[in-house]
This record gives sequence, C-alpha cells and structure tokens, in this order.
Amino acid sequence: MIDVNEIDVVVASAEHVKYVDEVLDTITRASKVRGTGIAKRSPEYVKQKMIERKAVLALYHDEFAGFSYIESWSNKQFVANSGLIVANKFRGIGLATRIKRRIFDLSREMFPNAKIFSLTTGEAVLKMNYQLGFRPVTFNSLTEDEAFWRGCESCVNFDILQRNGRRMCLCTGLLYDPEEHKNNADAAFKADVEAK
Repeated sequence: MIDVNEIDVVVASAEHVKYVDEVLDTITRASKVRGTGIAKRSPEYVKQKMIERKAVLALYHDEFAGFSYIESWSNKQFVANSGLIVANKFRGIGLATRIKRRIFDLSREMFPNAKIFSLTTGEAVLKMNYQLGFRPVTFNSLTEDEAFWRGCESCVNFDILQRNGRRMCLCTGLLYDPEEHKNNADAAFKADVEAK
C-alpha cells in the first residue's frame, strides 16, 4: 500500500501543464463511474489554472495522483474550490483530504477575505468541508456571477438546476465565511503567540 506521506501535494505551476490531459481524463472517468455531475473544463482552462498557480497537484514520484483548483467570482468576493479528483490507484489512503486542505489554504492565502464555496454530490467532500468549517447553504448564498453558473451547463444535472430557477440541484452548496471564523482565528493566533 502507498503511504500518503510519500505523495507531494504542491501548488501547480507552468512546469506541471504536462499533466493536464491526465487530470481531465481522470475527472471524465470518475464522472462516468459515479454517474454524478462534474462540470467539464477545457485543457486550456486547466492549463491556465496551473500557470496562475491557482491549482494543487498531488504527485507520487512524478506520477499524477490528484488535483483541485480555485476560481474567484463576483470581484473576488467568492472563491470556489473545484475539480477535486484522486486517481484510482491513490484512493482510500487520505489523499483527497490532503488535497482539499491544501486548496483551502491556498484559497485563504490568495483571497483572505473571500467567502469560499463548494458544490458537491459526494459524501466524502461534504465531510472534508465540514471539518474545515464550511456549512451547508442554499444556492442564493453563493455567487450571483453569471459566468460561474454558465459553468454548470456542462453538468449532467444542469436541467435540474435550470428547472428550479437556480435555487437547488442535486449538489449541496457549502460555504466558508471567514467572518464567521474570525474569532477562532484570532484565538488560535493569540494561543500561538503565548506559547512562544
């Protein structure tokens, strides 16, 4: 069995664009197996996320193991954590949690005041988000940016979203609002300073 600690989880950059096709193939295969909605992204889009350093890549001795990316919406007031995927060979060892944690931290580093959201139909992602402090919300609590919602058009469940006036779908909307966690962060910082 592969030790999850032997897998590097790094912020992707231009040197990682060679993994774009493998990322997209893995997402496509997972979507078909699960029969769930995963919005499709073009190779150019994923490549740009890597170049902008808005993606996280998991590598096991240069072998692709997992991926996730971020996108900002509504003039950087909202950030989406999206595209979380783990290659079959690396599932069940805790890698998704490490990727999710790193993409969450990257979102907070790049956009410290933005609300972070996630849409998912997966129980494992729900659990990871809860552990990070996300809470379930209705879709009207998420970005109103039309460009974001157009991204849902490639999802197999888009007709459900459209029929419900963009108020609900099969996905669960989850939101992390940094204002709700400000006192927790301040307390953690104070405890850290006092410990030193």
